[in-house]
Amino acid sequence: MPTPASWHAVPALWPHRHLLDLERLTPDEIRLLLDTAALFKEATDGCRRKLGILAGSTVVNLFFENSTRTRTSFALAARRLGADVVDFAAASSSLSKGESFIDTARNLEAMGIDAVVVRHATPGTPHLLAKHLDVGVINAGDGPHEHPTQGLLDIFSIRARLGALTG
Repeated sequence: MPTPASWHAVPALWPHRHLLDLERLTPDEIRLLLDTAALFKEATDGCRRKLGILAGSTVVNLFFENSTRTRTSFALAARRLGADVVDFAAASSSLSKGESFIDTARNLEAMGIDAVVVRHATPGTPHLLAKHLDVGVINAGDGPHEHPTQGLLDIFSIRARLGALTG
């Protein structure tokens, strides 16, 4: 497990720009995510303390589907790691005037953001977005297709309860 002194090395170990699904991740990559999450949970005293790891970064929550837990979880996590967070509201955006989904995302990217967390009812939307943006895209659920971050949370909880994932 990485130690607090080696947090700066974690991004160097991570070979992906986006988190779109779990199927493309190796067991070692999933373990790295889980180990890093455990480290951050400990370093934030169970999510009660803030860190400055993402200071100077901006994350946009681009939610096109109603969500309370997922949107709030991402916003709190980013803020607890020191990032600025923008919660995008589709209903009050230029989408209502006919701007395309991709153009909206590109306009947000042009404002100097670092990552997009996207939730959309249409399967494959995060994958499409990742093809058109140069910033990291995190899939926070694309309809009935997949929700990799929920899967990671489930795995994290199982490992915490059972101590291991083997068997």
